[in-house]
Amino acid sequence: MTNKLKIGKIPYANLFPIFYTLQKECDCSSYEFVKGVPSALNKMIRNNIIDVSPSSSIEYLRNPSFYQIIYQIIGGHSISCKGQIGSILLFSKKKIEELHNSVIYVSSQSETSVALLDIILKKFYGIQCKLQASQAPEDSDAEAFLLIGDEALKYSKNSLLATPYSLLTYDLGEVWYNITGLPFVFALWIAKKNLEKSKADLLSKFINDLNMARDVALKNLTQIAKYPPVRSFMSEDDIVSYWKRIDYNFTDKHKRGLDLFQQYLKELAYL
Repeated sequence: MTNKLKIGKIPYANLFPIFYTLQKECDCSSYEFVKGVPSALNKMIRNNIIDVSPSSSIEYLRNPSFYQIIYQIIGGHSISCKGQIGSILLFSKKKIEELHNSVIYVSSQSETSVALLDIILKKFYGIQCKLQASQAPEDSDAEAFLLIGDEALKYSKNSLLATPYSLLTYDLGEVWYNITGLPFVFALWIAKKNLEKSKADLLSKFINDLNMARDVALKNLTQIAKYPPVRSFMSEDDIVSYWKRIDYNFTDKHKRGLDLFQQYLKELAYL
């Protein structure tokens, strides 16, 4: 019996249109979907638990000369933004330029987002802060905290209704784009190289399915918006607006944005 292709599945709203369409329109009987937050999927693909995944861009950049031997990028796909992303948000009691020497609580779910925040603080604003991982950053008493994914969407929505104090909100995708003029690539679809033949054939099938799922999903966002879990706190119109801010492509301009991110990561000793 052929082994199933193990595919990492981020449970956030950002990829819901792709996975929903993939599982609705394609024969997925030869795939096994494994749920996990971005940082968990990074470890799974690194440790051969899964074969393909939308993984954090920092995972691919960590050591390109090594990872280009074991990983391949699935061309044309990413989770990126050219401006606001809406779900990678810094909430702060102060203006960002006034946060020097502050403690900022961050989510442990995304290494890329934390590194991006560090770059923004040090390179764009010239300030030093202590970034401290927390399971619930929003419950801390810090001057500022970073939320990602559905947690960021929900907190942003709720904070508009009632908060004990006024918070400033910084969209990290927007800050990056305003300074660099380039897209920010949060995640890439990557796959393991040198898969056994049966899985290599399945990977080819999956890439075709993924291409189709993206193209079909982007034409049907209004219909798909009836189904994601974030409907418990977002209207269908808000969900569609959020999805339209996400760029699912990967072009030469995205590559330039990724290269600049890599340069900053090296300068700050992440790589």
